[in-house]
Amino acid sequence: MFRTNLICYNSNMSNYRRYFVQFNNPVFITILTKNRQEILVDYIDILKESFNLSLKEYNFQFIAGVILKDHCHILIYSKNPDIIPKIVHDIKYNFTKQLPEELISKIKLTNSEIKRGEKGIWQRRYYDHIIRDENDLYRHLDYIHYNSVKHYNIAPKDWKYSSFNKFVKNGFYDKAWYNVNDKYNINNLDLD
Repeated sequence: MFRTNLICYNSNMSNYRRYFVQFNNPVFITILTKNRQEILVDYIDILKESFNLSLKEYNFQFIAGVILKDHCHILIYSKNPDIIPKIVHDIKYNFTKQLPEELISKIKLTNSEIKRGEKGIWQRRYYDHIIRDENDLYRHLDYIHYNSVKHYNIAPKDWKYSSFNKFVKNGFYDKAWYNVNDKYNINNLDLD
């Protein structure tokens, strides 16, 4: 059962507030590359390894996700909501650390980015949304799995950088899932 009692959490990784649910609801997260650089699919093995390292480091569950060329959406669950910013930081850090030096050396950095030790791969912030109830969960799962259609007009079953086929295998979606009505409803969720 989902509960909506919120507590305020001020992440020491940033200077703005994030709100997490006391009763540990799943969290939908969107992470974007800086200037929408289309590098994530090209370096998918490095990104997968970054996710795996973060899973080993922190106690959380990966529920669903989709990797696109310039951003990713993930749905995770943690008993400790305080680690959500750390998980995102860890994924970004491990990915950047493993990228080829020739890619990183081509990126022009501002003085501010240099001072902060940034490499110019990721946007500084990320988007998160606490799943409030079962309906909200299903809407976000649909959104995640529909992203290949939204951005590339590729059916969810044909986009290999998604958890969609795992959900099909477990009986949550039909392999041929999506239609015009789905597209209208899902595009109303502007979560990018």
